Amino acid sequence: MRVLGIETSCDETAAAVVEETGELERPWRIRSSVVASQVAVHREWGGVVPELSARQHVRDICGVVRQALEAGGGGYDAIAVTQGPGLVGSLLVGLAFAKALAWARSVPLIPVHHLAGHIESLVLERGEMPRPAVVLVVSGGHTNLYRIEQPGRYELLGRTRDDAAGEAFDKVAKLLGLGYPGGPAIDLVARHGNDRAVRFPKTRLTHADRNAPHLPGRRDFSFSGLKTSVVRHVAARREDLGLDGLPPAEVADIAASFQRVVVETLLDRLFEAALWYDARSVGIAGGVSANSRLREEAEARGASRGLPVFIPSPALSTDNAAMIAAAGLRRYRAGVVGGPDLNADPSLPLQAA
Repeated sequence: MRVLGIETSCDETAAAVVEETGELERPWRIRSSVVASQVAVHREWGGVVPELSARQHVRDICGVVRQALEAGGGGYDAIAVTQGPGLVGSLLVGLAFAKALAWARSVPLIPVHHLAGHIESLVLERGEMPRPAVVLVVSGGHTNLYRIEQPGRYELLGRTRDDAAGEAFDKVAKLLGLGYPGGPAIDLVARHGNDRAVRFPKTRLTHADRNAPHLPGRRDFSFSGLKTSVVRHVAARREDLGLDGLPPAEVADIAASFQRVVVETLLDRLFEAALWYDARSVGIAGGVSANSRLREEAEARGASRGLPVFIPSPALSTDNAAMIAAAGLRRYRAGVVGGPDLNADPSLPLQAA
């Protein structure tokens, strides 16, 4: 079976064709994947502008889908589309296109949760994760921790209480004058800095679960305090130096110190949860999983604990439609199909397929 995936939840217009392989260990194969990025559109604003994003999706979606179908061999048996969460205007473009195409071609329409797509991106390249697995989904809009006991079923263990990790990267990069998107910019500059130059705080949140008092409680995240600490440090240093900006070496030290705290916070929660729940593997998905320090330290921690670590390639870390098609295949085999009344949901909860 082949599925055409369509993804327009934020600022990438993406389409892909993914097919089943019939193999148990590696169930899916990517036949094509096309992504039209809007980074250039939003760079001058320092972040994504929802109205501009929706308009750009309208301009790009026909061409992107056409390219994906041509590269993927032309045929498909179903269409998977991101229903949410995301920017409502952007979601509506992809959803309206997918519904019209599904009706015109008389093929099933499969609604997909954006974060389920990120989780299933881990399976696309390396096959099924040994379960139970603990997966961290970390991006500009989300920092969530899940346990997976069965394929397609995701139990929330923790989430961010304020800023997502990727959002914190963007805001700190803007503060340091590094541009947009902030994650890659900080990753690059931090390589030249001393990650112990500035002592930024770590925030640790663990809340008891009233419905299951015998469990360890939710392992939530918070990055607003860290962000505020960076803002205050930069303001103090500018005042000390009498400058509007900071020397490049000092910017590199701040970026490296900030990045170290974010990475350690994310991995501490991930591997604590893996230990508590006797996980047989861990995974990291989402745009922030492309961060070089996060990848290196996750692999090192996994190796020291004898745990396989699943991280997608950079092309599958950021938003793409191959992951939506894969999650769509998972949902379709579970009996999930949408109808013509399917609507976008910008705050769609992640539920079992």
